Amino acid sequence: MNNLNQYLDAAILKPEFTQEETIEALKACIALKTFSVCVRPCDIPLAQEYCKDTETAVCVVLGFPHGVQLTASKADEARRYIALGVDEIDMVANYGWVKSGQWDLVKEDITAVAQQTKAAGIIMKVIFETAHLDADAIKKLVEICIEAGADFVKTSTGFNGDGAQEADVQLMLDTAAGRIKVKPSGGIRDAERAQMFVDMGAHRLGLGWNSCEPVCKGSAPTSTSGY
Repeated sequence: MNNLNQYLDAAILKPEFTQEETIEALKACIALKTFSVCVRPCDIPLAQEYCKDTETAVCVVLGFPHGVQLTASKADEARRYIALGVDEIDMVANYGWVKSGQWDLVKEDITAVAQQTKAAGIIMKVIFETAHLDADAIKKLVEICIEAGADFVKTSTGFNGDGAQEADVQLMLDTAAGRIKVKPSGGIRDAERAQMFVDMGAHRLGLGWNSCEPVCKGSAPTSTSGY
């Protein structure tokens, strides 16, 4: 089995989390040496404090969870997060525009953020919500993300419908054809499922922070709820 911890972006994103709960989650993920912790924007300084001099990077969500902010607002978000020194950004594609087939607007939205992250040398992922899209829309979004300059395509926020499904992930991998990386996210709560996606060719995995220990240690999941 691979060292799965190095594939894990551990989500600490529940809006109701207290500072104490966030710190607990950060400490747990750092101890497991997850690739990153993916946090709410308000938790960037806290995550950086705890992740400093560790093997765990700090990722932040942008336009979360539906991606319906103004494009200019998303670009401004990116600038602010970059200025704070985050390592990676996970942005949400505009869900309404995607469902409407307004592909030019979708591309403009993603490009506005990608221009910021490329200039800063920061990894950027784009979240689709594949559970609500057909195959043609998923393929179209992968191509748009490649053209826009994103680094990853990601299945789900974990807050809107089902998470990563094998068929959708395979479709993203096939469409990407090595031109962009793929991140299954949501519904990954045990080592077997995590390993399956890695074996398929996934480059990173998104899961709730409390699923990281079961995944890393191959034990039973502690919870079936949440991300």
